[in-house]
Amino acid sequence: MNRPEIFEHRVPSGTAPDRLDRYLVALIPQMSRSKIQKIIMDGKVCLRGRPMRKPSMFISSGDEWTVEMPPPEESTLKAEKIPLAILHEDAWIIVIDKPAGLVVHPGAGHATGTLANALLGHTTALSKRGGPLKLGLVHRLDKDTSGVMVVAKNDETHAKLSEQFAGRSVNRVYLALVKGRVVRDNGTIDAPIGRDPANRKQMAVRYTEQSREAITKYKVLERMKGATYLELRPQTGRTHQLRVHLAQIGHPILGDSWYGVTAGLKRQALHAHRLGFEHPGVKQYTEFVSPFPKDLQQELARLRGIA
Repeated sequence: MNRPEIFEHRVPSGTAPDRLDRYLVALIPQMSRSKIQKIIMDGKVCLRGRPMRKPSMFISSGDEWTVEMPPPEESTLKAEKIPLAILHEDAWIIVIDKPAGLVVHPGAGHATGTLANALLGHTTALSKRGGPLKLGLVHRLDKDTSGVMVVAKNDETHAKLSEQFAGRSVNRVYLALVKGRVVRDNGTIDAPIGRDPANRKQMAVRYTEQSREAITKYKVLERMKGATYLELRPQTGRTHQLRVHLAQIGHPILGDSWYGVTAGLKRQALHAHRLGFEHPGVKQYTEFVSPFPKDLQQELARLRGIA
């Protein structure tokens, strides 16, 4: 059985005060912030031998910390030879153009055949920070959403990308076809999202303490009879955010059987078109684009009446 590793650290003099959980995430990139918070609350993080159970407490110069790190989880993820559309690959990242219908990682009902399986079939150089079934995965897209995703090849890269997603500095642009005529040329949907009490698999706009802030900006690209072509810029990254927000304002995404109307489509008409971030390796802004996929181009043409 693997034993816990004891990590000892003295905060260098001159270090600015910072939250304990945030400081440790930067110090131990192989562990996510949620895992760091858990071991703090479990009493596994000590200041001069005394357990500190508040992730929000602040560190100071000269503090002497010990962290009892849990043994690494053994991965049961199986490598599979599944074709990948790779937009870019280097020593730090892989950028994928995910097709609709591909599940991102194993879960209930999807033990194999996922993007995670395909990535491991492509390379073993993947970060472990996301957990044993999510090697390399920094973020996710819904099964039936297509488009750009970035994958981390090592824990330090993963930590830096996660920090950018959490800090809302990642430039994310989606394209969508929605029901009805959106009247305003552009706007902002600011509505908190939480678990739908009527269906725990779904999310909903809810004004409760458990709900989380969710903000989406939109711009009309084209109006057609009974539908609108939109550019979407999520400012936050909540589960099903774009789908829930558009349904909330009365313009659900076409093909979305959970929150809207199927409209003859086999999947929701939502595509992650553009992804921009500071490259953790080369330290400069980098952007990747995935064109509107063929099935959604065909639907757009049909809506224009020229199909």
